[in-house]
Amino acid sequence: MSLKTLIRATSALSLCLTASAALADGHGATITIATVNNGDMIRMQGYTDQFTEATGIAVEWVTLEENVLRQRVTTDITTNGGQFDIMTIGMYETPIWGANGWLVPLDGLSEEYNVDDILPAMRGGLSHEGTLYAAPFYGESSMVMYRTDLMEAAGLEMPEAPTWEFIREAAAAMTDRENDVNGICLRGKPGWGEGGAFITAMSNSFGARWFDMDWNAQFDTQPWLDTLTFFEGMMSESGPAGYATNGFNENLSLFQQGLCGMWIDATVAASFVTNPNDSEVADSVGFALAPDNGLGVRSNWLWAWALAIPAGTQQADAALQFIEWATSADYIELVAENEGWANVPPGARTSLYENPNYISVPFAQMTLDSILSADPNNSTVEPSPYVGIQFAAIPEFAGIASEVSQEFSAFYAGQQTVEEALANAQAITSEAMEAAGY
Repeated sequence: MSLKTLIRATSALSLCLTASAALADGHGATITIATVNNGDMIRMQGYTDQFTEATGIAVEWVTLEENVLRQRVTTDITTNGGQFDIMTIGMYETPIWGANGWLVPLDGLSEEYNVDDILPAMRGGLSHEGTLYAAPFYGESSMVMYRTDLMEAAGLEMPEAPTWEFIREAAAAMTDRENDVNGICLRGKPGWGEGGAFITAMSNSFGARWFDMDWNAQFDTQPWLDTLTFFEGMMSESGPAGYATNGFNENLSLFQQGLCGMWIDATVAASFVTNPNDSEVADSVGFALAPDNGLGVRSNWLWAWALAIPAGTQQADAALQFIEWATSADYIELVAENEGWANVPPGARTSLYENPNYISVPFAQMTLDSILSADPNNSTVEPSPYVGIQFAAIPEFAGIASEVSQEFSAFYAGQQTVEEALANAQAITSEAMEAAGY
């Protein structure tokens, strides 16, 4: 992408470059961005100099592990701390924080930016009462990524829509302890957005839910017992040692080193496991929908890592310019030109999936199918009162689920029984919900 194109993209904002003498001189504002240490965000930082050259706006990055990021930005936004001009947040935080007046509405995006091009599922999840409060850098669901060579050696064929029973059978068949090959790698790490997100999405397919229609906690039910028992059994048979502390990045590393037969996680990981510069198994990776149990609900989630402007910033104009640049179709083309279409941020824009250059990427269609099949309004087998798949979109959820996920991880690590973990989860959730007035 030429510098001229970048300048055109950024100057299209209603708060254009010529409105500020400082920007015109190339001595503009400095904005501080808090983001997660995922690969696509790291890649974005590598292109920041081009944004600064085009706009005169300097960028400082605070790059954090996912659980730490959530804690830092939540503390900052709730105390109006003003540490950050842009925050990387998701579909859980955005509607709640927007409703509270903690975020700047993104109603100043230019016509050229084309808000209508954002996939409806992403735009809806990042809005409150029709107002967009965060722009998706990438969108994701979850799916199965697997070693085609190991699957073939096991004498099995991955269905396009597998069941959990098949996954467990295949994991056992692909496990080779002598060569440190684990049949399956899954998140067990504490944190509502880490292992908590995975087990919640998985539990949906087992018929579990967080709350009944009267907001009563449901961890004392058979579906939750079935979920945790199945998960721990499968991981003990076929998972890596220490899986109770493994999250997205730990499992990504294991898969790229050829130490996992299967990995069920964010669709965005597909570009990393198929990149020959980073993955030792790049030429032997297949994809399938997240598993189900025949109950009508799959175990895939819906998420977007998105950029939002906290209301306490003094640099809202410059922050909006960065968001328009980083989440634009032009940015996608910039990455494609330099690193290939397989490495562009996925899942955010309709036009990306209408582009023949991208839809021919091996995992593109499966990613789109997974996103489109995720329904936050109908995520459980039995009716539930909340919106969300791997979370319940209520303010209390993050705190409750962080504690509950610690109880689950303690069970995975052998520190307590499944009955104890679920009893503790029930007590934690019931007490918190009663205190909150539900």
